[in-house]
Amino acid sequence: MAAPRRPAEESVVGRIAVDIRHQSNLKLSKTEKKYLRKQNKARNTLLRHEGIEPVAHATQSLVIANGGLGNGVSRKQLLPVLQGCGSVDSLLMPPNKPYSFVTYATTEEARKAYAVLHGKEIVADLGQKIILYLNFVEKARWKALGPHGLPPGLLVVEEIISSEDERLLLESVNWAEDADNKNCQKSLKHRRVKHFGYEFHYENNNVDKDKPLPGGLPDICERILEKWLKEGYIKHKPDQLTVNQYEPGHGIPAHIDTHSAFEDEIVSLSLGSEIVMDFKHPDGVLVQVMLPRRSLLVMTGESRYLWTHGITPRKFDTVHASEHYRSGIITSDIGNLTLSKRGVRTSFTFRKVRRTPCNCNYSLVCDSQRKEKPPSFPESDKEASRLEQEYVHRVYEEIAGHFSSTRHTPWPCIVEFLKALPSGSVVADIGCGNGKYLGINKELYMIGCDRSENLVAICRERQFQAFVGDALAVPVRSGSCDACISIAVIHHLATAERRVAAIQELVRLLRPGGTALIYVWAMEQEYNNQKSKYLRGNRISRGAQEELTSATSAEGLLVEQMRGEACQDSASSVPSVNHVQEGGISSELPIHTNRTSFQSQDVLVPWHLKRNTGKDKASVSFGSTEPQNPGPICHRYYHVFCGGELEAACQTLGNVSILKSYYDQGNWCVILQKS
Repeated sequence: MAAPRRPAEESVVGRIAVDIRHQSNLKLSKTEKKYLRKQNKARNTLLRHEGIEPVAHATQSLVIANGGLGNGVSRKQLLPVLQGCGSVDSLLMPPNKPYSFVTYATTEEARKAYAVLHGKEIVADLGQKIILYLNFVEKARWKALGPHGLPPGLLVVEEIISSEDERLLLESVNWAEDADNKNCQKSLKHRRVKHFGYEFHYENNNVDKDKPLPGGLPDICERILEKWLKEGYIKHKPDQLTVNQYEPGHGIPAHIDTHSAFEDEIVSLSLGSEIVMDFKHPDGVLVQVMLPRRSLLVMTGESRYLWTHGITPRKFDTVHASEHYRSGIITSDIGNLTLSKRGVRTSFTFRKVRRTPCNCNYSLVCDSQRKEKPPSFPESDKEASRLEQEYVHRVYEEIAGHFSSTRHTPWPCIVEFLKALPSGSVVADIGCGNGKYLGINKELYMIGCDRSENLVAICRERQFQAFVGDALAVPVRSGSCDACISIAVIHHLATAERRVAAIQELVRLLRPGGTALIYVWAMEQEYNNQKSKYLRGNRISRGAQEELTSATSAEGLLVEQMRGEACQDSASSVPSVNHVQEGGISSELPIHTNRTSFQSQDVLVPWHLKRNTGKDKASVSFGSTEPQNPGPICHRYYHVFCGGELEAACQTLGNVSILKSYYDQGNWCVILQKS
């Protein structure tokens, strides 16, 4: 509901609304200055992040900063507030964005809305107070996103059971039973879970096929499964059931159910509350699917073996406002989106335990068909060198062309560092990649060094000075550089000693008083309640520009959204680090799932290689029923740094001081100076 504004505040907004072009000529009060400052910040942010340019004259359309789905304002809440000022032709609310667009029938009504609502406080659905800031725009528009079909092999069936069967199913799970119950009740973080038929072991993402649980599946499940078999919704009768109960605000990390553990069909029944589940293709295509209460989700084929599925942790989902939209894809129809509050959800996930190795069509992501085991954590310098050779140097030689095509936008803080250096400075970029920083400041003498011959060749094609060299032994005279940069390099070194040695090598190159800028990937991909661009980046379609789908993508416009920590719902194919297996602790390096939070500091990160990155790139039809195997997958080794770890490594050296340390979009960064 809207909070009443004092009369003095109304006159303030009225004065500002008279003529935006002459605001700078008015003598403004403290409150007026605050509104104007916030309004200008909103204008600048919209232009910078979204290319939306407000205008100085009154029009029929307004952009409403802070009045968006992304910060907890629903259509049901906002529309009546806007209609109080006149006849609303349209209200467009882009998904996950902290702003919306309104178009009135007349310019006079829009002018009135500006006068009344600019600076107005409302209470959002999450209960927080939000102040709206308005700007006129020529047209209320939003880039339409292409329509998608469901991932191949995915089926959603509404109202698969009656409300009475829902009640019986929920009552069949006795959460009060003892912890040593035969059905292996467990209390995991943020949820309760029970297993029937076979216990699912989260420590190795599999089941013990030789140790079935006594009692089998609940009797009511047997009756319902027989019905689904008869009606053709499933082809095989499951023999394993995992029941999870989630509170609002909690989610499921993106994952693929282990190929070798279960047969083709993964069947999930949603009880108690609806939910939006995210499906993502290895190429980055994201499809959000509504699973209504009492609906059945069946994953087979490509959707089961190739696409990850997960649930974003939040207390509200963006859904269709129209009642006739129940299940299926959440489209980009921004004139028909609103927020839906989550309730307590219980999922019944049925699977059939696999007795033979998986022979699916997706061998590149299949653990049964994987030709080699992931490498182990190195226990010596020699092993670390071999690991880096195989999972860093060899990979970058293989992916150099594709990698270079994705590395073209310099990071602002690095540009700022380079442009602040005195004219004529000698600067070494150690680990220069395709040389995107070598030409930033023409007043500097910059040289690049990289271990990859193919990346150095790309630098030379671009007329940059670069040579092949190792970050641990750079063939440059000591004390010859005024500055060095090391961007996204040191995290590829496999032991703490080698990482410190790389920093020492940078310092060796510097003259006394010289400075070095170091960037490494951060373990913490959420910082100060904001997700990094790595977590937020989801390509909407193949070949399309990346869209930032997080509610925090527009800096300065967001009110913090309630978040819960994710927890795993089903059988992830991505093992946790040093997981316990029969016979002791496994030291295999885990394979990270792209665009998700890190669960381990030492990981293998997949790179999905595209051979053709030019105009002749082959086109693949989205939603095709044909099996689509992605290009070769290369795994790069990373050690992601925890907060304070980079500074601690620098401080082991006696001849440096740290001038600045900071966090920048998923990276820990330091500027150090040689004494």
